Amino acid sequence: MSTSAPVIDGRRLRSERTRQLIIEAYLSLLRDSPQVPTSARIAERAGYSVRSVFERFPDLMSLRIAATDYAFARGTASARLRDLDGDRATRIRSQVETRASTCETWLPMWRALNTNQGDSDELRARVRLARDLIYRRLELMYQPELSTLAEPVRRYTLIALEALTDFESWGRMREDYGLTIGEASEVWIRAIDRLLPPTPVS
Repeated sequence: MSTSAPVIDGRRLRSERTRQLIIEAYLSLLRDSPQVPTSARIAERAGYSVRSVFERFPDLMSLRIAATDYAFARGTASARLRDLDGDRATRIRSQVETRASTCETWLPMWRALNTNQGDSDELRARVRLARDLIYRRLELMYQPELSTLAEPVRRYTLIALEALTDFESWGRMREDYGLTIGEASEVWIRAIDRLLPPTPVS
């Protein structure tokens, strides 16, 4: 009994490690190309067989959902709220820097998620969750300014801010207009500053 437990644990750890590498291979391929990768390409990038992929995931949709959850967890962990008590300029810059970093890292994943959401209620739910989280973060970061607005103007302003800082907005600035990260960030900073009402005097 005591000798079999470490063997079982070792197998479980190896299986989890294989699963993790397959997810990372999927995400790596998305960064290389906007096309959703095939099982053969995923297996090749991960260094395993196609059989190994389907031993961990019953189908490619299950892999996409697992990769989406992994990306959300990583993105949320790295995008913690900062400078909530800062002045207006500090809060805007902090929020934009965090959002820009998230968009720069996870834009390919977001595009794949949107491409495939029509095939899965679970993926659609994750798209909705991601937008809700962005909306709530904006609400917290700009609470002093938003508190001066009555409904529905407050909600309209939040919707405009969420649309402005969407993944595709970042992608257009970086890819279509060739802006650097710093330049694209400045575009957002200036636009957010104009969208927000004056900061109340404390």
